[in-house]
Amino acid sequence: MKPFDYRAPASLDEAIALLNHPELRARPLAGGTDLLVQLRSGRTEIDVLVDIKRIPETTHLSYDSMKGLTVGAAVPCYRLYENRQIQDLYPALVDSASLIGGVAVQGRATIGGNLCNSAPSGDFLPTLIVLGASCRVIGPRGERVVPVQQFCTGPGSKVLERGELLVSFQVPTPRPHSGARYLRFIPRNEMDIAVVGVGASVDLSDDLQEVASARIGLGAVAPTPILARDAGDFLVGKVPSETTFSQASALAREAARPITDMRGSIAYRQHLVGVLVKRALQGAVDRAQKNRGD
Repeated sequence: MKPFDYRAPASLDEAIALLNHPELRARPLAGGTDLLVQLRSGRTEIDVLVDIKRIPETTHLSYDSMKGLTVGAAVPCYRLYENRQIQDLYPALVDSASLIGGVAVQGRATIGGNLCNSAPSGDFLPTLIVLGASCRVIGPRGERVVPVQQFCTGPGSKVLERGELLVSFQVPTPRPHSGARYLRFIPRNEMDIAVVGVGASVDLSDDLQEVASARIGLGAVAPTPILARDAGDFLVGKVPSETTFSQASALAREAARPITDMRGSIAYRQHLVGVLVKRALQGAVDRAQKNRGD
């Protein structure tokens, strides 16, 4: 492993200056569960590691009924699934956070790192997409907001430009009678990279009899996570049932563009999309029926 310098800035300005240094290859460090492995294996080489965990904005976690949930990019998984408000209002985030690695990894792995690693199988990505989350990005040219569904541009690549830093996420306030669920399939617990991951969110009508809106996110079935728009739009105005979920899952399979690799074949992944979409939709509806907005 090539030697590198370590910096731990206490402000966004200092971090962005380091990341934008013209003579240094710099990478931000949040949890490091992916980046440190890449450095050790030689897949990535840098001159300076910029630890962002001392920057208040990147470790901030709060909920406001008007603004929704704000999650700093360096917030580790355990802070999400141990937070009572998130358990109550955003259980799909708990689904994702509690699946990433084991307890030791969850103490370091972060929501921002999962997105910036830009692996198609990332467990937070489908969930953030169906929840309508957006990213706050700050760099030398100022601040911008990027919807999570537009953040990843390919395996391991993202929209961040030189010197830019993912600072935080904003997740909208859940509506009454809304619910979301994330599920994944893995061949065994020791191999915890999703063969297919599915996130689903639904808003039900006031009488709980029809779907008012729905979003379905797919992971590990294309170079980037997918928002299966046609599948979600199909459900609007429909009665939630096994039949409608099966029809939506068929549309989701059409949106998937999987490959064959060591974890699964194209046909296997397409089959899993159908199974998991139906289960995730049912789980989202079950949660929506319990969410009265009280």
